[in-house]
Amino acid sequence: MNGSALPHPDGASLDRLRELHRSGRIPADYPQIAGLLADLPDEDLIRAGRLLAQVPVEAVTAAAPGTPVVSVAITGHGTLAALVPALTAQLARHGLLLRATVTDHDSWVFALSDPGGELHAADPDLALCLLDATLVFDEVPVPWQPADVQRVLEEKIALLEALSTRFAEHARGTLVLATLPLPRRYTAQLIDHRSRARLGALWREANARLLRIAEGSPRVVVIDLDPLVAEGVAAHDARLSSYAKAHLPDALLAAFAAEVGQLAVQAAGRGRKCLVLDLDGTLWGGILAEDGVEGIEIGEGYRGEAFASFQRVVKQLGSQGVLLAVASKNDLDAVRAALAGHPGMVLREDDFVRIVANWQPKPHNLRALAAELNIGVDSLVFVDDSAAEIGMVRATLPQVATVPVGADPAGHTGALLRGGWFDTRELTAEDRARGGMYRTELARTDFQQGFDSVEEYLRALGVVVRLTEAAAADVPRVAQITLRTNQFNLTTQRLQPAEVAALAEDRDALVLAIGAADRFGSNGTVGAVFAHWEGTVLHLDNMLLSCRVFGRGIEQATLSTLLRHAAGHGATAVVGRYAPTRKNAKLRDFLPANGFTVTGEQAGATLYRHDLVSIAAVPGHLTLDAGFAQTVGARR
Repeated sequence: MNGSALPHPDGASLDRLRELHRSGRIPADYPQIAGLLADLPDEDLIRAGRLLAQVPVEAVTAAAPGTPVVSVAITGHGTLAALVPALTAQLARHGLLLRATVTDHDSWVFALSDPGGELHAADPDLALCLLDATLVFDEVPVPWQPADVQRVLEEKIALLEALSTRFAEHARGTLVLATLPLPRRYTAQLIDHRSRARLGALWREANARLLRIAEGSPRVVVIDLDPLVAEGVAAHDARLSSYAKAHLPDALLAAFAAEVGQLAVQAAGRGRKCLVLDLDGTLWGGILAEDGVEGIEIGEGYRGEAFASFQRVVKQLGSQGVLLAVASKNDLDAVRAALAGHPGMVLREDDFVRIVANWQPKPHNLRALAAELNIGVDSLVFVDDSAAEIGMVRATLPQVATVPVGADPAGHTGALLRGGWFDTRELTAEDRARGGMYRTELARTDFQQGFDSVEEYLRALGVVVRLTEAAAADVPRVAQITLRTNQFNLTTQRLQPAEVAALAEDRDALVLAIGAADRFGSNGTVGAVFAHWEGTVLHLDNMLLSCRVFGRGIEQATLSTLLRHAAGHGATAVVGRYAPTRKNAKLRDFLPANGFTVTGEQAGATLYRHDLVSIAAVPGHLTLDAGFAQTVGARR
């Protein structure tokens, strides 16, 4: 829909934040802070972060219970004080709280290597280690040659490789490294271009080696700073470097903080899943209802080419598991005709899991879309060129992430990608197939309409459930399920791939991958079970299931099979717990309905026990393949 883009904030949001800070109301109003930060320019976002960093974490969690807290430890070579407010603001944009631990200046080697030190004691979700070029050039002789730099670089990268391994052996969280920018102040000291080229090549080779650390360690993420510098972020500030030992400028630290913010979102299980796009003025130029299919701008001319470029970016995101949908004030038949018939169109109807084109208010359509896809509205990212539509969504559905785009389509791609809304640690096979799976899921819903009862539908659906011990190839997907699943998640425990791998190798632990299929095809890996043995008691640590497959008996079949497995291997009981959140309320009665009895309360969770005397049968409408029983039993 055509309309003016949102203007740059005039300071009202920052003034409102200052007012909340002066009155001491930030803790109670913390859920609304994200809205105030949504469109702040970078400079004001840092100012906001300084205010928010003064508020104790405990004050917010007491006033706004349930606010996720992400623990971050920060270490490095230079002064990194500016990183804390930048991180505070970035996490607040996503409704998260930062609990920061900053180690002493230039203590990074000790901090990462000492299991008894301050960094490890903080038990961080994320440990950030930021280094810079002075770390290398402070150790080269004067005069120096590229070979001298190469020697020191190789020593530092080897040290980082060793420290990464040691961190992974002793820490629970993720180590976040970054590449080292090479400021011109060093290359310009070589007056011949051949030597400069040699220095550039060996520096890039070292950074490539640094980036590859993440390939060998699931506990390590390496953020490439080169793309940030290429977009104009300064890599060096001579005054700050000389007088404050801040070798990485504040602007670069702020850009790095934005990247880390998305890792924090994933760690807290708040990743976005669906990109919802307006059409007129967003995916193409003009107004379809007035200009017709032939009159819209897409593919030809300056603006048409810009819209086509944006569509290619959207299609690229969709190919990696981002669900694509449309919410447009248009006639559905006309939209379908445009997507099918315009020669310049990059996106076609089958690229979208759902196209909602009508004249209802956008918030109404977004709610309906989320319900149809069985995801929360907080999984949506909405892009529109109309300030009025963006404002309406923000006012009525603040959980939806909004991306206002202007009248110039050349800026659409930057506006969308700037938020990093869909960043994830690692893509799985299920990610790449997700769009097709959701389209098939909607076909299942249509199929259900032809039956008089749910029972008849389930029998005709032909559900097959496969329970297997999680193998190495399953680890990324199982970890992802713990990070992204909120509705069917008994304890909301989040696990990184390395933690899942460690549990899968533990002789006393049980990690199951739940697979499902039916007459429409495979659903892939849709859930997971985590349990461990203590004597003759099996502890159900967590059970998770994708929202795509609720209500088909898969959860009952899985739990019944787990109970029978426990009984068959000498267990006297299975115990578990349910930790309530605002999203998993539907699980409140899941364990009692399957024969568990309440035994107490602990830290807000309800404790349960099943004595294995009477175990419910596996639902008769599905076929069960529980190949894990002998494999896991052999380990006991």
